[in-house]
Amino acid sequence: MQVTMTVNGESVSRDVEPRLLLVHFLRDHLALTGTHWGCDTSNCGTCVVQIDGRPVKSCTVLAVMAGGHEVRTVEGLEQGTTLDPLQQGFMECHGLQCGFCTPGMLMTARALLDENPDPSEDEIREAISGQICRCTGYTTIVRSVQWAARHAGDAADTEGAVR
Repeated sequence: MQVTMTVNGESVSRDVEPRLLLVHFLRDHLALTGTHWGCDTSNCGTCVVQIDGRPVKSCTVLAVMAGGHEVRTVEGLEQGTTLDPLQQGFMECHGLQCGFCTPGMLMTARALLDENPDPSEDEIREAISGQICRCTGYTTIVRSVQWAARHAGDAADTEGAVR
């Protein structure tokens, strides 16, 4: 079955089996391995991507269901050589340990900040409640999202800057 969608701003079209999950389409057909596949039960949230700006667990979506839609993966956060403020915040505030949950956390947090640029700690915790981190205890993840909210305009200010 032919499926066409926009992934990270680029139109892609592939012939796929109707039962292929979006997570496997992204990883195996497009080599976008930043989207992780974790639990096989949709409980962990490591596979979160955005479809039309909304976070979804890509292990619960068939690739053909994403046809005609805009899909954004963690690889789509960085703009050129400029990190998304969330990526920078996770580095600055130690929001990652092993990094396995990080792509899903970033995509969920990006959707939150796009909808609510100044969320409270409770709103951040609620937004990421569908994801499991086994390393950090969430405090540094929340702190990282708060950092990103405070520095949202910095990415535009530093474009072109050498790191």
